[in-house]
Amino acid sequence: MKRLMAGRGGALAAAATMTVGALAVAGCSTGGGGGAFGTAGRHPVRVTQESVTTFYYPGDMASGSKYPVIIWGNGTITQPSWYDGLLRHWASRGFIVAAANTSNAGTGQEMLAGIDNLTQKNATAGSPFYQKVDLAHIGASGHSQGGAGTMRAALDPRVTTAFPIEGPGSPAGVHGPVAYFDGENDAPLTEASIRAYNSLGGAPGAYAELAGANHLVALGSAGGFRAGTTAWAEWLLMGSATAKAQFVGPNCGLCNNRTWSKYMANDALQALP
Repeated sequence: MKRLMAGRGGALAAAATMTVGALAVAGCSTGGGGGAFGTAGRHPVRVTQESVTTFYYPGDMASGSKYPVIIWGNGTITQPSWYDGLLRHWASRGFIVAAANTSNAGTGQEMLAGIDNLTQKNATAGSPFYQKVDLAHIGASGHSQGGAGTMRAALDPRVTTAFPIEGPGSPAGVHGPVAYFDGENDAPLTEASIRAYNSLGGAPGAYAELAGANHLVALGSAGGFRAGTTAWAEWLLMGSATAKAQFVGPNCGLCNNRTWSKYMANDALQALP
């Protein structure tokens, strides 16, 4: 991995039984080394909860337009509502988010069910998703156990990029670019435990560590993780050159940025067009 920035603090214990309201105050800068990527997008957001998946999506999806997908896996004991601010944010930026309705997303299978569901809806006249789903651009993300599920879901060839938050998972067999987002003070998952999976065997990859963040920052609106993950998704799923500049090049947005206590990108990521 190419080292671009370094620094590390101590560990902070995380109490998983805290309420979502308490979690909302445990964040970092919402600008987060991604600038405008942390601010809400132009789309109104609609939410539809089904038995297996909860969908967050732009409420003004236009005919003739395609919207990329993010499948989401929750952490242990949580549900999509615990991440409502983050998932709504992505939808406001133009993504269709398919969040698995499970607190045990570690297998990745419930996350992949969201793709199956959207594939069917995309082909069904009368569905709000009819011919509007960009099935060629699908990202996977999740928190904690959902981060492990993210990496398992990323083995599916339909998933084009993965960006787990504070969750380990083997990159073996993953075909698309991967960004591991971690917290500087993430007690359940240490830097070493996540970076141990980050050799990637030549696949494009990055490791981004959010300064001061514990294991609970990802809940709610996700603090500084919101901007970083949004930029990654807009680069790899929407082709945004501005978003790409957050991650590659000697003066990238996450490089030498105090919001991120560490950022590393391997040569394969630096070489992406």
